[in-house]
Amino acid sequence: MAAAVQANLSRAFETLILGSRRPVHPRRWARIRCSAAASPLRSYSITLLPGDGIGPEVVSVAKDVLSLVGSLQGIEFRFREVPVGGAALDSMGVPLPDETLAAAKESDAVLLGAIGGYKWDANEKHLKPETGLLQLRAGLGVFANLRPATVLPQLVDSSTLKKEVAEGVDIMVVRELTGGIYFGKPRGFGSNDRGEDIGFNTEVYSAPEIDRIARVAFEVARKRHGKLCSVDKANVLEASMLWRKRVNVLASEFPDVELSHMYVDNAAMQLIRNPKQFDTIVTNNIFGDILSDEASMLTGSIGMLPSASIGDLGPGLFEPIHGSAPDIAGQDKANPLATVLSAAMLLRYGLGEEEAAKRIEAAVINTLNRGFRTGDIYSGGMTLVGCKQMGEEVLRSVKTEEQVAALH
Repeated sequence: MAAAVQANLSRAFETLILGSRRPVHPRRWARIRCSAAASPLRSYSITLLPGDGIGPEVVSVAKDVLSLVGSLQGIEFRFREVPVGGAALDSMGVPLPDETLAAAKESDAVLLGAIGGYKWDANEKHLKPETGLLQLRAGLGVFANLRPATVLPQLVDSSTLKKEVAEGVDIMVVRELTGGIYFGKPRGFGSNDRGEDIGFNTEVYSAPEIDRIARVAFEVARKRHGKLCSVDKANVLEASMLWRKRVNVLASEFPDVELSHMYVDNAAMQLIRNPKQFDTIVTNNIFGDILSDEASMLTGSIGMLPSASIGDLGPGLFEPIHGSAPDIAGQDKANPLATVLSAAMLLRYGLGEEEAAKRIEAAVINTLNRGFRTGDIYSGGMTLVGCKQMGEEVLRSVKTEEQVAALH
């Protein structure tokens, strides 16, 4: 009985994270470590970047969960905490200190909390917390951002959409992360021929940049339900015209994947009108930023969703997709589950520790099944808890799963 329950939980979270009915190891596009199951103790270095707002609260919970699961799986984690974003600005004067980037590069994986806050909104661009995040992604070379948006049965009533629209939604957004308008040059401020102030940015993509993210997306779609929708604005933008051309070329390598194209404005509408039509979405940096946040709200709360950012070499970056929520920071109101699930993605994608990842995912499901909810996902009849207690309940679920396994 316990084995059957565990299998069902594992399948549920393979759907949540991958939309797949079997474990996936994307070795073609990222360095994925093989699990050393035969070794009595594996040791990994994890760089923790708590960041700003609720970041320290949720990262603290995820660290505790990683530590407990590691002790049960024969894994030793060596954590190093360093500042980034606003916290780094306050303590070191820059949003991404050299020491922070060096620590991240030297580690096996990086877990990030959140960046930004009202305090630094008026800063010049190079002194904004978000600049540190962009620099971190570029420094690590993580070009593929995987953002799942799956409506769990336990939380379907939390969605703002009608139940019949939200129920069964299972989307993976694959966002290009290190190119496009956020990084393109020229950029800056100036004046036009009428002497008026202007600001300008450049949306630019090379064929290799498009090809590598397209391959990631085709591989993800192949492991899910075999459908890929490429989102662009090819009716207006030259960069999107090249994007569509290259994606069509790459499609010949994946004849088992059904490819479609959609303009970004229509995609934004369709995500609300009929989200179940989508399986895997691939798009550029700015469109992916917007659409993945929109898709996340189909699930009822952005506080439930993890993400993985991976590249060809070096450590991956794993983070919840919610923001720093400065309005509730320090009030024990944050939902830590997105960060806990990001830790599970860290184990799976960053370290190849599949069983440890499944332990965390099963514990989150068990906690939800026992009726515990933070304010963002609360509904009548459930037990309202804060960030700290939610973490304690997840730890209790991890221990419960261990006890059940020991009895069988």
